[in-house]
Amino acid sequence: MNRETGFHSSDTLLVVDGARRKRMWIIGVAVAALVVVAFALMMMMRSSKESAAAAEAANSKGQVPTVTVIVPGRSQVARLVTASGALAAQRDQPIGIAGEGGLVTRVLVDAGNWVREGQVLATVDRSVQSQEAAQLGAQIQVARADAALAANELERAQALVSRGFVSKADLDRKRAARDAAAARVRVAQAQFGASRARVGRLDIRAPASGLILARSVEVGQVVGAGAGALFRLAAGGAMEMRAQIPQQDIATLRVGMPASVTPIGLDRTFAGTVRLVSPVIDPQSRQGEVRIAVAYDPAIRPGGFAEARISSGTTTAPLLPQSAVLSDEQGNYVYVINTKNEVERRPIKIGAVDDSGVTIIEGLSGQEAVVLSAGPFLNPGQKISPKRQAAP
Repeated sequence: MNRETGFHSSDTLLVVDGARRKRMWIIGVAVAALVVVAFALMMMMRSSKESAAAAEAANSKGQVPTVTVIVPGRSQVARLVTASGALAAQRDQPIGIAGEGGLVTRVLVDAGNWVREGQVLATVDRSVQSQEAAQLGAQIQVARADAALAANELERAQALVSRGFVSKADLDRKRAARDAAAARVRVAQAQFGASRARVGRLDIRAPASGLILARSVEVGQVVGAGAGALFRLAAGGAMEMRAQIPQQDIATLRVGMPASVTPIGLDRTFAGTVRLVSPVIDPQSRQGEVRIAVAYDPAIRPGGFAEARISSGTTTAPLLPQSAVLSDEQGNYVYVINTKNEVERRPIKIGAVDDSGVTIIEGLSGQEAVVLSAGPFLNPGQKISPKRQAAP
């Protein structure tokens, strides 16, 4: 009994001792791993600090980027005003019915046709008006017959006055009857003329020579004085562009200045001249209207959109390459280098942009050192080593 109990106690001690040794071995491995990780982190931090220190030392020794700059000066450049707007006829004339109207019997022209002044464009039924005119024409004949009779009676009465057969009072009455009959003839003639004029107004005629822009009438349509425009006519076929110009630019424009107009969707440019500069500025948009006269061409269609470039003389201003001008949500700007070789942001206002460069109309005097092309990689306040290049 005792032997069995002692055997079991010894076996238990061996198991406990083995588990303890295994636990100690695991703990030792974990500690060693932690030591290795801590050493690695320490070495990485030391390397990072050494790199930062090396970079700082390099900067302190003057290793700054070299940037090309130019001093643009001031050049004489063409002053161009660009604008956009709608194309239209210079004189867009609506043509309606001048008479009392009626049933349209003929339409003789269509949109796109050229017409001459007074040409009949459409006709309205005149059967009733023609009969009225015939009636008034007959009344003229009646009035003339009455006038002839009254004149004969007066003539006979004058021959009998000397014989005493007709009193002087009767003679005066016959003279008045003759004059009244002559007046009735003139009244009938005037009524007949008015009737014929009303019939003539049933012909819808062109008020001027030009190009038919639109037709809004068909045969069988009933038209009247309130029917609106039946045709639209561009008098003389003259066209124009109506551009909206900012207040600061419109002050430089004058009537007669040359311009070029390019309709949207075309690669053709049409020569024109400024024919009207608005005397007022819209208080909401701060813009004024400028009208540019353009000769007729089938490619210029009223209602279309176009862009214009107006030559308003020359000006003296700095001229920069396009690579030097930057833009963001705050507007256009350039980077200039101050006396400490530090980068400064300078807001500018640009004028004409063409193959020769960008005209700077505000923001630069022309004597600044302007960064040529490295602007997107620089920051305000950054030190640089400027390398000057001659201005183009």
